[in-house]
Amino acid sequence: MTATYLISDLHLESTRPATVRALRRFLLDHQDCDALYILGDLFEVWIGDDDDTPLAREVTEMLRRFTAAGPALYLLPGNRDFLLGRDFCAAVGGKLLRDPRVVSLYGTPTLLMHGDSLCTQDTEYQAFRKTTRSSAWQTELLARSLEDRRALARELRQRSREATSNKAEDIMDVTPSEVERALLDHAVQRMVHGHTHRPARHEHVAGVRWVLGDWDQKGWYLKISPEGVDLKSFDIKQ
Repeated sequence: MTATYLISDLHLESTRPATVRALRRFLLDHQDCDALYILGDLFEVWIGDDDDTPLAREVTEMLRRFTAAGPALYLLPGNRDFLLGRDFCAAVGGKLLRDPRVVSLYGTPTLLMHGDSLCTQDTEYQAFRKTTRSSAWQTELLARSLEDRRALARELRQRSREATSNKAEDIMDVTPSEVERALLDHAVQRMVHGHTHRPARHEHVAGVRWVLGDWDQKGWYLKISPEGVDLKSFDIKQ
């Protein structure tokens, strides 16, 4: 089979075992693909590649078995798992990608992003994003104990929930002009991203934008092959 799959926003956590099982099933059912791209927020929280929780070990093992079967695996960090690093990628047999990244998929240059950088109307979040993507900030954070990092993660999640509840829906969606700029700046006519949890295909002046859905009641994925592009989903059994 000649196909590549793209997923994002699984938000894996121990309190949502159905989603973890759904990922296991998805990986087993798609081992004959060329590659799998995970475009951010694989985990709801990632405190560093030295995370020693049972969930971290379980996901590492299932991804390792997936790549051992043959497919290539690429991981691009999101706004929840921005500390995902090279050690984790090495452990699962994958490759870490910077955001944004242009790849050629069956001859078509494609811009891959998590999608949060496109939400420029949310100026408060963009300031936070700039801080957390700083290598100096990340180095200082990773020097702390796992216990300290978990406490900070809980605090940041609570702040995020409170901030999100007070923001208009359109502010948390992508800015159309930023999408056009990104397509033109990278000289591509196809973009794929997640983050907004609004799976759809959008046509822009500069190209086509595919949005991946989050894994909640359904597991969303994009299938790209020489025959075309399909946005698909399957039911997650709770």
